[in-house]
Amino acid sequence: MITSVPQHKELKKLIETVRSIVFPEFFPRTEPLELQLQTVLTYQLSTVLDDNAHARKIASDFLDAMPEISRLLHTDVDAVLANDPAVESRAEVVYCYPLAWVMLHYRVAHQLLLMGVPLLPRMLTEMAHSDTGIDIHPAATIGDHFCIDHGTGVVIGATSIIGSNVIIYQGVTLGAKNFQRDSDGRPVDAPRHPIIEDNVTIYSNTSVLGRITIGHDTVVGGNIWLTHDVPPHSRIVQGNV
Repeated sequence: MITSVPQHKELKKLIETVRSIVFPEFFPRTEPLELQLQTVLTYQLSTVLDDNAHARKIASDFLDAMPEISRLLHTDVDAVLANDPAVESRAEVVYCYPLAWVMLHYRVAHQLLLMGVPLLPRMLTEMAHSDTGIDIHPAATIGDHFCIDHGTGVVIGATSIIGSNVIIYQGVTLGAKNFQRDSDGRPVDAPRHPIIEDNVTIYSNTSVLGRITIGHDTVVGGNIWLTHDVPPHSRIVQGNV
């Protein structure tokens, strides 16, 4: 049972602490941040869990997961460097690109969701949505070296599965075409969003809808409404959809 509401100010402090641990060269440490992270996270977890011992255990497990979270975030920065000729340095990506901020929230939120934490993961990704215009549900699965260029208006639904080395541009929607209801008429949380395999590029303002698979090494052009499977190594442009 949720006993109180997590505080946005404290959640922002949580994210900023993770950022300083992951990117110490850009956000210098002024204190032992791992201890600070555990303290802040334990307190926030205690607001959504009714067992303080459970909150402490999840906070400890989250610290154990930090090396993998850090690795993934560094691959996301690498993906921008490899795919955007406008970028001049890692510092520019970390300080200026919305991808760095939104993926920091998403990677933290996704790990907490995997640990069974309610509410807090969704609050974290909605904070990033408000800041960047990029809406990623914390339940979505996203591989390494993920690149969002520009990003405004991107939507990634809860049951989306995204492989490695995927690039998407502004206005892309990975959404549901429809959803099932149970006998009482309530929506069923079944797989309903796309599977995007490795090395796929999706250009701006394209909607990929339903539980379809976009095969690896495919390029999907802009302004396309796509509702069917696409085999690997495809080139999808207006006129051949």
